[in-house]
Amino acid sequence: MGMIAMLLGSIASSQVSAQDQVAYDLVQNTTEHVMAVVVAADQYVDSDPERYYGQIQNLLDPLIDFRGFARSVMGPYASSERYRSLDETGRQQLIAELDRFTAVMRASLVRTYSKGLLAFGGSRIELVVPESDAAGDAGSSRLSVRQLIYADKTQPYVVMYQMGRNKSGDWKLRNVIIESVNLGAIYKDQFLASAREQGGNIEAVIDSWTTVVVDVES
Repeated sequence: MGMIAMLLGSIASSQVSAQDQVAYDLVQNTTEHVMAVVVAADQYVDSDPERYYGQIQNLLDPLIDFRGFARSVMGPYASSERYRSLDETGRQQLIAELDRFTAVMRASLVRTYSKGLLAFGGSRIELVVPESDAAGDAGSSRLSVRQLIYADKTQPYVVMYQMGRNKSGDWKLRNVIIESVNLGAIYKDQFLASAREQGGNIEAVIDSWTTVVVDVES
């Protein structure tokens, strides 16, 4: 169906270190499975959207560090400095807030991402293999993977997946930049603005949280 090209032929995989290749393959394999679900969903998504969301979520869970992403979005409200400044009761409250916000953000992000993908079901998608000099030194804990989506424009949409290693050494997605729009930064600004409006009441911020939708087609 012209969905996904395996590799850009102009870039050899020998340019990538073994560790960087793991991160690349993780994004590549997840992309292939996600887009297969998107194409198949055309037959049932209108009548059973929860089935579609559930399948996408199952594929994204091994890829995305939702807790790390949520903690970054919460900024100073979930920082190590704040944690150390609290007593035991306060620390337990912070952990509970982070757990709850992680669940809320995970659900809202999956739905927003899933809905956006429906517009690209028949598009050609390529991942650019990261070159060794751009990927960082061997053993680096961070790496960006560039994705090109060929849809209705002369130039492809560009998506950057910012990867990082967790404490176990596994690669996880930490942030996404779509057409130069940094989702992590946008969501962090949104969270901090809401926290100010709520007078620092994080429970109220979480209750009112709605993920901002980024329109990449405009």
